[in-house]
Amino acid sequence: MSPATQPNPGPHLRVVAIGGGTGLSTLLRGLKRYVATPPGTLPPSDSQCKTTPCTIRDLAAIVTVTDDGGSSGRLREDFKMLPPGDVRNCMVALSEDELLLSRLFQFRFTHGDLEGHSFGNLFLAALSHITGDFAQAVQMSSQILATRGIIYPATNTDVTLAALMDDGSLVRGETNITASRQRIVQLMLEPAKVDPLPGVLEAISRADLITVGPGSLYTSLITNLLVQGIPEALAGSRATRVYVCNLMTQANESLGLTASQHIEKILTHAGATRTPIFDYALINTAPISPTLLEQYAREGQQPIEPDLDRIRELGVEPITGNFLHEGDVLRHDYDKVTDRLLQLALTHKK
Repeated sequence: MSPATQPNPGPHLRVVAIGGGTGLSTLLRGLKRYVATPPGTLPPSDSQCKTTPCTIRDLAAIVTVTDDGGSSGRLREDFKMLPPGDVRNCMVALSEDELLLSRLFQFRFTHGDLEGHSFGNLFLAALSHITGDFAQAVQMSSQILATRGIIYPATNTDVTLAALMDDGSLVRGETNITASRQRIVQLMLEPAKVDPLPGVLEAISRADLITVGPGSLYTSLITNLLVQGIPEALAGSRATRVYVCNLMTQANESLGLTASQHIEKILTHAGATRTPIFDYALINTAPISPTLLEQYAREGQQPIEPDLDRIRELGVEPITGNFLHEGDVLRHDYDKVTDRLLQLALTHKK
């Protein structure tokens, strides 16, 4: 499927993307191009839909809120607010115009008392203080950026991430967890029982396509599935549900894990070992350049093994192909990923 050649099927898909970090914002850049109408604007003309098929009627991003490092961590501590960093990146990714306003939101101060803070984080902090509600501040900021979609923090509760490690120790805080040399056995939220925003469950219930990933296995993906109601909503959804597998293993999170083991960890934490929450797994099988392989190998990272038979045994159908974008770092090619996801959603019927 190509934006230049595909006939316009009509804007009818409702899409929900779940995750955090760079992975989610990268995927949203691809999905954004297929959204029929930015909120609050007139429908696109026929000529616009010929160049970019308006396949997506509604797009929602569900974003993790457990970050406690960097600018987000400082604002979280100083203002007792939810961390804005991942949400800010998603707003910029979905912005109608990623030039001036989005550059402003991503601008990071390099000296003085504001060193390390991004303007977007400070803006969200100010709006959160004015409104008294982080979720409302996110929606107001999204309107300013004219985002082509709605962004939901997974929960509006101030939560701390905790992890039981393979040596029996309990590590608290996302930054401490990712810095630990021990392997994560179980991830938890403190408090353990937190509710999602009402819009989160409604978006999942109405979706035609739901994606989880790409992103850090524990700190970007599983964190969302620890919020009450989200795993159950996924299990009960009639949408096409796709896990987008990472390209490489990740230090402190998934070293040595195969693609099926990534899925198993998610299913276990979601309490979904018997009830499927994925229909497909999108997995890259294209070779990676030796230069990038060597670069990642220095950190002990390697391509995730696509153990396809084991994935099928989990009740998930693997979708393989070339989903790479190689630059200074390795990323998913969001055009290729988006094209394949929409193909699945348009052809898969339950």
